[in-house]
Amino acid sequence: MNPHPAEERSTHRGLEPTSVLDGTTLPRLSEPTPWTPRNLLVLVGCGLLALVAANFLTVTGYGLLARVAGWKGDLASLRHNPFFLLSLQTVFHGLVLGVIYLFLVVNHDLPFWASLKWHKPTGRVVWRSALGGVGLAFLIQFAPPLLPDRDDFPLRRLFTSPEAGFAIAAFAILLAPFMEELIFRGVFFAFFERLVSVPFAVLGTAALFAALHVPEYWGAWNHVMLITVVGLAFSLARGVTGSVTPSYMLHVAYNATLMAGLYWQTNRFQSFPGNPW
Repeated sequence: MNPHPAEERSTHRGLEPTSVLDGTTLPRLSEPTPWTPRNLLVLVGCGLLALVAANFLTVTGYGLLARVAGWKGDLASLRHNPFFLLSLQTVFHGLVLGVIYLFLVVNHDLPFWASLKWHKPTGRVVWRSALGGVGLAFLIQFAPPLLPDRDDFPLRRLFTSPEAGFAIAAFAILLAPFMEELIFRGVFFAFFERLVSVPFAVLGTAALFAALHVPEYWGAWNHVMLITVVGLAFSLARGVTGSVTPSYMLHVAYNATLMAGLYWQTNRFQSFPGNPW
């Protein structure tokens, strides 16, 4: 007969023995660790599948709506249609959000927000983050160019009408900051911090964030450099505070300031150089 049944149970159930003052050994549940290299690869793979599924669902949905509404145009033209591209990104983000929720809550039985370091902000954090985002936007807007740049880049070409401008602004303020911070400063930061270190997580997530935006600014290399600086600021906020909330609020304030400036500069999204609508 085993004289220490508690230790035997701890071996089979993933429990670690711990001692108390009277010398009795009690089982202690080991902390679950979802941030492993294998899980990182699985999530990246699921993200790629989500991208394929989002394209399929969005194209299928467009095809059905086109038949009902009598829209004309081939699939190739959708690559430059801002409303289709915004719909595609929205569907993709929804699928990714579902994957992350299943990974943490269903597969690992962990609290969703706490696991990703989303903490309720204090009033001081809110106004500091808001001012920081506004200041960062002004800094980027008026920074002297250091690399070759141009105004005609893919993101700017999506502003094909005032309606497209308002749709892009709404997406940039309401959805993009939440999902990008959830993915980069929430999920990827947690993996990099656990597997390597906080400095690596700061630099790694800033680099991935910049890489995501390279296609939008292709050819405007000064914009690419500036978005890298912006991503580094967001990642530093996450690393210093230990919370995603400040970086999210920085991101919202930054995007809102840029969109407000663009709104006034273009007479309410009605006048872009080279876009004669």
